[in-house]
Amino acid sequence: MPDAISIADAQAAANAPAASANRTDQFGKDTFLKLLIAQLKYQNPMNPTDGAQFMAQTAQFTLVEKLEDLAKSMDESLSMERSLAGSSMIGRQVLATVDGDDVNGVVTGARLDPTEGLLLLIGNKEVPLAAVREVHQPPAPTPSPAPTTPAPTTAPAAADPTPSPTTTNTTTNP
Repeated sequence: MPDAISIADAQAAANAPAASANRTDQFGKDTFLKLLIAQLKYQNPMNPTDGAQFMAQTAQFTLVEKLEDLAKSMDESLSMERSLAGSSMIGRQVLATVDGDDVNGVVTGARLDPTEGLLLLIGNKEVPLAAVREVHQPPAPTPSPAPTTPAPTTAPAAADPTPSPTTTNTTTNP
């Protein structure tokens, strides 16, 4: 007869909330593995588990692992895309709404916060990327007029009839 405590432990593990904040009411690979081990441990020796059924459960376990790996990879990819989006906003004029107030300015930096996501630095405020409503090129700086200085009015030097040693022509014809 199966041990009631072990089955109860397996059921409690299956019904317990997931430890991760991202997964609620889902079975993880640890829960699946515990159930598989409990099934193998308490199977009827006169009627063992069918090999095809065991292979199907093993394939399901592998599928669960691969899906978790895929979810992790997607999270990393999303984080990278957010970083790229933030870096492309630096130097741009943006209009955002934060707590009902409009924030308008040039993005001077970006920070990826693990809880709040991508934050753009506009002046001394941190603005979430999701709050941005408009993005524009910053206004072109107006060129300042060049200072006008009068040209020197010195008289030209008198021509010296003797050639200077640094300006003599030293070309030779072959």
